[in-house]
Amino acid sequence: MEAGHVVGYGVATWASLEEEAFTVGELRALAAEAAGGQHHLAAVQLPASLVMMTPIVQALDGRGPLPAAAGAGLRVMASAPLHGGELPGMVDQELADLIRPGLTPAQACILAVASCPGVTDVLVAASGAPHWSQAADAVAQPSLTAATLREITGVLASP
Repeated sequence: MEAGHVVGYGVATWASLEEEAFTVGELRALAAEAAGGQHHLAAVQLPASLVMMTPIVQALDGRGPLPAAAGAGLRVMASAPLHGGELPGMVDQELADLIRPGLTPAQACILAVASCPGVTDVLVAASGAPHWSQAADAVAQPSLTAATLREITGVLASP
């Protein structure tokens, strides 16, 4: 806060951006209208994971809310990268090694989301210090290439 004023805020949604109930441009226009001109919209938050892959697939094609928000200078916070804790039990070591050899399934899932074009932050919940350390180690890894992300989403989308 600067002199008692809000200097930035964000909008979090589970599905509205993905389902195009509104666009990033419309959010910015509404924020400017509500502020009477200069707005302080600084971030958007939406889920992205190897279960909720649509934002990732769209971003790889340069479309969708993630690149739109990044292009507008907004921080993009990806939430639920482990899909409520379910993904590590669904991802086997073979898939984790496809993502990045040597990572645990949870780390591989987090790295995939962190590597998505446009994502600036990954929001994770950790049940203890070891889980937090593993998540931090995952996001410290070099990002996956777009080709690797395409391969992963292709494998997961296959029947």
